Amino acid sequence: MTTVALFHSVLGVRQGVLDAAERLRQDGHDVLVVDLYDGRTFDDYPPAMTFAWEQVGPQVLMSRAVEAVAPLPDGFVSAGFSLGCVMAVHVATQRAVSGVLMIAGASPVSALGGEARWPAGVPAQTHSTLADPWREQEELDQTVRDVEAGGGTLEVFDYPGSGHLFTDPTLPAEYDPAATETFWSRALPFVRACG
Repeated sequence: MTTVALFHSVLGVRQGVLDAAERLRQDGHDVLVVDLYDGRTFDDYPPAMTFAWEQVGPQVLMSRAVEAVAPLPDGFVSAGFSLGCVMAVHVATQRAVSGVLMIAGASPVSALGGEARWPAGVPAQTHSTLADPWREQEELDQTVRDVEAGGGTLEVFDYPGSGHLFTDPTLPAEYDPAATETFWSRALPFVRACG
C-alpha cells in the first residue's frame, strides 16, 4: 500500500478527482484528496484560472498544499491533475516523497524559482494527450531535464486526442475512456512500486 496525496486541477475537486481517488483506493492505496479551494468548483476554465491565479494566488495555493500534507508520513506519492502538477512538484521539494505523478501536465521544478531542485533520485511519470491545448513541449522538455538533473527518472506518456483532463468522465468534451484505461494501466503499477 502506498499513501497518495492527490491535488485537483484548476477546476477544483470535481467528481472526476474523487473517481480517481477511488480507483487508487480500490488498488489498495490510502488517498488524501487535497482541496485547495475549500469546496469551490468550476465548470469552465477562464473563471477557474482567474480564481486560482489572481484571487487566491500561486504562493497561497502552494502553502495550502504543503500544509495539507503535513499529517502524512514521509514516502507518499505526490500526484496532481494539471494545476495540481505544480502543487505535486512543489510538495516534493518540501517533503520526502517516493514518487511524483503528473496527470494532464508537466511542471518543471526550475519554474518554481529560488533554490528549488528535484528531490534526489525520485521517480516520476507525466501523462497527457498529444493535442492537449494546454500542452507546452518546452515545459515538458524542461521537466525531463530537471528530473534527470536530480538523478530521477521521468516516464513521459503521450496519448492520442486533444482532451486536457482526459481521465475525467464528467467532462465529456475532454474524456477519453480508452486513454483513461491505458493511463491507469501505467499509473497504478507506478504507485505500487513507490510503496
